[in-house]
Amino acid sequence: VQLQASGGGLVQPGGSLRLSCAISGDSSGTTITGWFRQVPGKEREFVAALRWRGGTVRYGDSVKGRFAIERDNGKKMIYLQMNSLKPEDTAVYYCAASRRGIIVSAMGDVDSFDYWGQGTQVTVSS
Repeated sequence: VQLQASGGGLVQPGGSLRLSCAISGDSSGTTITGWFRQVPGKEREFVAALRWRGGTVRYGDSVKGRFAIERDNGKKMIYLQMNSLKPEDTAVYYCAASRRGIIVSAMGDVDSFDYWGQGTQVTVSS
């Protein structure tokens, strides 16, 4: 499984941005996809995850109510719609996937994901 994230950029506080993640290769066994973010000097932070069977979704506390993870089955794409952006949302955003069965309580764990994209920079600033 290969992942390619895109859509990052510079946006003003309160604005919106939509990140995309293209999934290529043999994705037939994919069970979960997610988004994480990271700023220099800090650990990778969970943003959102979607289990493919059943559609269970989880969000990090700092983005609940503002971000939404979506999946387009036909296009093999994952999206992260980000609204009401804040300066503290500034980070490199990574999409990730796994073929393992991940329980709900582990959906936000970095170790639950085996495949990672290269990251896309999001900067929220006026």
